[in-house]
Amino acid sequence: MIDTDGESAEWAFPAEPGAVRTARHAVRGTLHEWGLEAVGDVTVLLVSELVTNSLRYASGPIGVRLIRRNPAAGGSADTPAGGPALLVEISDPLPDPPRERVADSEDEGGRGLHLVAVSSQRWGTRHGKTGKTVWFELALPGE
Repeated sequence: MIDTDGESAEWAFPAEPGAVRTARHAVRGTLHEWGLEAVGDVTVLLVSELVTNSLRYASGPIGVRLIRRNPAAGGSADTPAGGPALLVEISDPLPDPPRERVADSEDEGGRGLHLVAVSSQRWGTRHGKTGKTVWFELALPGE
């Protein structure tokens, strides 16, 4: 289980085309409230990619959770102690973990997990009771 000490926000979106836009808006608004505009663009991009991936393959609700990790709280197996970080989790009812692949230059898709891997300081997947969660962590500059 990921340590949730610090601020957090979470939403559940129906698996409908408007979910990506609604998730982007919710995430950007929360990051603005927290004063984290510096990581807003990359966070919104990665959330868009992962929610789109969930929409493509899952038929149930899509969960999005942001956790502004408090470094003074220490760490756990999933969140080692370190500097301030933003954890982002995207959950869906499909149990199969996503697979990173190399997209050809002509491919219209297949770059989402690669973007997550190169843009975040850590990322991974974990199984839950009713599906899976894909998560990534971004360092928070200047805190």
